Amino acid sequence: MLLTLLMKPSKPRARDLGIPFEGTPGSLNAITDVKGVEVGHTTLISGDGELKVGVGPVRTGVTAILPRGKGSRDPTFAGWFSLNGNGEMTGTTWVEESGFLGGPVMITNTHSVGTVRDAVIAWQVRHGQKVFVGGNTWSMPVVGETCDSYLNDINGFHVKEEHVFEALEGAKSGPVAEGNVGGGTGMICHEFKGGVGTASRILAEKFGAHTVGVLAQCNHGRRNQLRVAGVPVGLEIGENMIWSEDKGSIIIVIATDAPLLPHQLKRVARRAALGLGRTGSYSGSGSGDIFIAFSTANPDAAKPSGIIQLTMLPNDRMNPILEACVQATEETIVNALVAAETMSGIDGHTVIAIPHDSLRKVLKKYNRLLER
Repeated sequence: MLLTLLMKPSKPRARDLGIPFEGTPGSLNAITDVKGVEVGHTTLISGDGELKVGVGPVRTGVTAILPRGKGSRDPTFAGWFSLNGNGEMTGTTWVEESGFLGGPVMITNTHSVGTVRDAVIAWQVRHGQKVFVGGNTWSMPVVGETCDSYLNDINGFHVKEEHVFEALEGAKSGPVAEGNVGGGTGMICHEFKGGVGTASRILAEKFGAHTVGVLAQCNHGRRNQLRVAGVPVGLEIGENMIWSEDKGSIIIVIATDAPLLPHQLKRVARRAALGLGRTGSYSGSGSGDIFIAFSTANPDAAKPSGIIQLTMLPNDRMNPILEACVQATEETIVNALVAAETMSGIDGHTVIAIPHDSLRKVLKKYNRLLER
């Protein structure tokens, strides 16, 4: 079994192909542009051919997003939103109640949520982390999922505790690998190969120069829905379609250094829906489209005693943050598509990557291609 903890992207990204986007990205154009945020992937790929439950083929993994990095025990303010709830993100009832995210956000496949959740607790215990408000020793890990059963032996339960530990221990700042990595290894997006994508936006100085970063695990949408830079790419590239109805899900994680309180972060999380809609999704009935946003501002806000002094961006100054979330979410999804590579999995099922040359040709046809 192949395990990888890839961080440095080695493939073209959407902007490299000449796809136009609004807004100014950070230096990495990734969620890790938000200072302190770390990302780790464990990727599991093994076997070919006929499905043998418990043996393979295996096309799955786990992704970890740590808001303040591995060494921090300090919770962040957070808010979450379910656009369509045919999916799971554990721990969100406590995020809603307390306003805090007390540990990492993990993303994996649908049938590995329990394993990943328990492994996060074990990892925190191993590191002596007393997480959550008041210094309690219990935790409510946040684990999201999308379903990779078209390519992966999902009932083989191949994600183990050690894989979760590797993703957490391997998490780091800097460039983030995209496409067929981590929890996104076996995922499908608009009937092309999908997976993990990320992007960021830096606000202008007059708006506070705050950073908004997004990471998504993309496993959603029909081909005919797909739009890139406003162009109906899915209608123009129609070969190798695999679904007869809208299937799949998307988990979106938004990070910012802007000083936002939980109710404001819920507002930000909702805006990810608009970025998703820009790429053509209508969030079908069978889709789990679940989003969470956190802020790395206001350190020590969860301390159990004394009067806590907080900073807060006024609601009337939130518009640039909301716009940045929409822009970065759109680019995140396209980055996932561009980075993904054609993959075959169980029973010879094959999902093609979006062909870059064809994508550029369609964008040029609609006068939406930026010359490189």
